[in-house]
Amino acid sequence: MPDHVEPPHATAAAAETVKEHSAPQDLVFHAGWFCPFVQRAWIALEEKGVPYQYNEVNPYKKEPHFLKVNPKGLVPALEHHGKALYESLVLLEYLEDAYPSAPALRPREAHEAGIVRLALQHISNVVVPTFYRYVQAQEPEKQAEGKQAFVKALQDTYEQWFVKGDAQWARGDDFGWVEAALVPWVARFPLLEKHRAFNIDGVGPEFKAWAQRALDRPSVKATTSEATAYEQIYRRYFEDTAESEVAKATRKGEWLK
Repeated sequence: MPDHVEPPHATAAAAETVKEHSAPQDLVFHAGWFCPFVQRAWIALEEKGVPYQYNEVNPYKKEPHFLKVNPKGLVPALEHHGKALYESLVLLEYLEDAYPSAPALRPREAHEAGIVRLALQHISNVVVPTFYRYVQAQEPEKQAEGKQAFVKALQDTYEQWFVKGDAQWARGDDFGWVEAALVPWVARFPLLEKHRAFNIDGVGPEFKAWAQRALDRPSVKATTSEATAYEQIYRRYFEDTAESEVAKATRKGEWLK
């Protein structure tokens, strides 16, 4: 997509959510509807039910005010009572601390909260970069290697960080941070199925069942656009022509921290 062309807007339930949160609020959510890092914080906002104003940031024409909010020019970012923060995992922490009476996504027990933070580090440092290496791989053998590595990353996530048994969610009976941090990429699995021969069955039946429950969660549905809308954005990743910071870091064998 040329730099001068604005990306399409959110679609489906996500478009309705944007509309519902267009009025001014003390909390401003600077976002890009297509970004999975944005969706992490967006899910948390919906789960917690706090008032917020959604502000779409054009990634190709960032306004000066937004660059003051986040000098990196990256979404997501928050402004709350005139004070700014950014980075998706930092925003998850902030929302828990700023709204202690709202429904909690972070465990209240200290050790369990630490376990969940370790799980989020694994998701961000292993699963997510493996996803982008898989997406941007061009040669058939590299795509096959990428598929194997991504499936293993998901299997390892389930084995290391999900409680086993009858638990509905990753860490027990409560939808929480693990879901918010991981499900945005699950919502993009249809693109992998179409372009990279991915099949969630290869990860395992328990993970597949969890993934479907997470996709059916109201907060996830409310922040998810149609696969055809994501297609317009991710086509550049599948062709390895994207110029986002994530895409450039992936080409260099690096990762955004």
